[in-house]
Amino acid sequence: MNRSTLSLIGVTAALAAVAGVATVTGAGTPDAAPAVSAARLPVERSTLACPAPSDSDFASTTYTAFTPKGDSAGSGGTAALLAAAGQDGKAAAKRKPVAPLKEAGKPVTAVTETADAPALIGTADGALAPGWTVQQTTVVDAGPARAVLGTSCAVPDSEFWFPGVSTGADRQDYVHLTNPDENSAVVDLRLYGDKGEVKTSTTDGITVPPGATVPVLLSTLTTEKSDALTLHVSARSGRVGATVEAEDAKAGGDWLAASTDPAPGAVMPGIPGDASDVRLVVFATGDSDADLKLRLASSGGEITPAGHETVHVKSGMTSAVDLGDLTKGEAGSLVLSPTDPSDEAPVVAALRITRGKGASQETAFLPATAPVGDRASAADNRTKGSTLALTAPEGDATVRVVTSASTKGGEPVTKDVPVKRGTTVVLSPPAPSEGKGAFAVTVEPASGGPVYASRMLALPEGGVPMFTIQAMPDDRGLVAVPESEEDLSILNR
Repeated sequence: MNRSTLSLIGVTAALAAVAGVATVTGAGTPDAAPAVSAARLPVERSTLACPAPSDSDFASTTYTAFTPKGDSAGSGGTAALLAAAGQDGKAAAKRKPVAPLKEAGKPVTAVTETADAPALIGTADGALAPGWTVQQTTVVDAGPARAVLGTSCAVPDSEFWFPGVSTGADRQDYVHLTNPDENSAVVDLRLYGDKGEVKTSTTDGITVPPGATVPVLLSTLTTEKSDALTLHVSARSGRVGATVEAEDAKAGGDWLAASTDPAPGAVMPGIPGDASDVRLVVFATGDSDADLKLRLASSGGEITPAGHETVHVKSGMTSAVDLGDLTKGEAGSLVLSPTDPSDEAPVVAALRITRGKGASQETAFLPATAPVGDRASAADNRTKGSTLALTAPEGDATVRVVTSASTKGGEPVTKDVPVKRGTTVVLSPPAPSEGKGAFAVTVEPASGGPVYASRMLALPEGGVPMFTIQAMPDDRGLVAVPESEEDLSILNR
């Protein structure tokens, strides 16, 4: 596959407070201000950017947009994506809306087979803003780069960590930087290997024009060849969406989404049971080394992988651990935690997961993710091929799984799923009653401890077990806004 331009993401939200309007950044939390309590209110506006799909002549890309039903910031509203500008800053000639959404609770799809399709940036407002999500699924069904490449169009920010990138001979990894705003963004890139920061060139001050996407091939930044690096993306001005497309000459490829924010531990939910190889990549972002213990949360409980009980990660360095066929035929979730509970050295992490063998291999990535929180949705699901994984590492939980109506009708279906502490529950989401076509799945913790979730979409082709996995963190449809009967200082920040 010849890779050119991909983009990602952006989400901002503005919402009405009791006596004014507070603006929420991509992080979903306004600056701290003195307040007696905080109200959880729905966002009024969301912005998303989707990467330009594959430019392979054998590619077909489906966009599926969805907003779950529930509390909203008002009635009505619009939600649609438009073509982004190219690297030269020139807007695409055709600006026809893609996958415009008309109502909450029912997904819509759009398909493109155009090799030079652009990146997309869009907004949702009113009742369609809270939880608006767009899934991009590309199937390349022929050629050396045959694969399923999936990504959730997501939030712009000023910082991203990508453990698991590569400059190896068999990989072509591009980081795609998308600027959803009206002013240029300036971005710095850093690569870290097993000996610390890698010497690079032309990584400082990359300008991303307004509303445009800039792709950067990582192997052009350094002469060092390594298949276990960590990429740090930081915006010195403005904000961008960032994601990495990883193409493997021998094992397909997929999008690598950013790891969740650095933390003393990490959770990667939903390793398929038939994974033939699993590789863990961890980077210590702080000033201290990190000592972590590894646990596999299986259907029956926690298991310590034989020979891989712990991993030591030096400060500012990347460590890779080959876990082989870790799951042994039973799906599970990998949980990292400090060997010493008082050790708070922050890390970021991701898994490279391979299914199949020999010439019939396919690869996907699963970064560490945040818990579901209030709610999370996966927009593009099929009656055959979709699998939901749920894990509760800290305590028993009950999860409400809601299947939406499909793109061609039907009614939603709700199912409560118990998840015991330290286990992973894998299920095929129930299809909507009647109706055909793609449908969305929404996960809402109903009781108990924090829950982590992912969705796998398997679309085998020609004997190759092609698949993609997307983590399901909180959809940021609700944000905390301090109640300010007397103190309105947040409005002046």
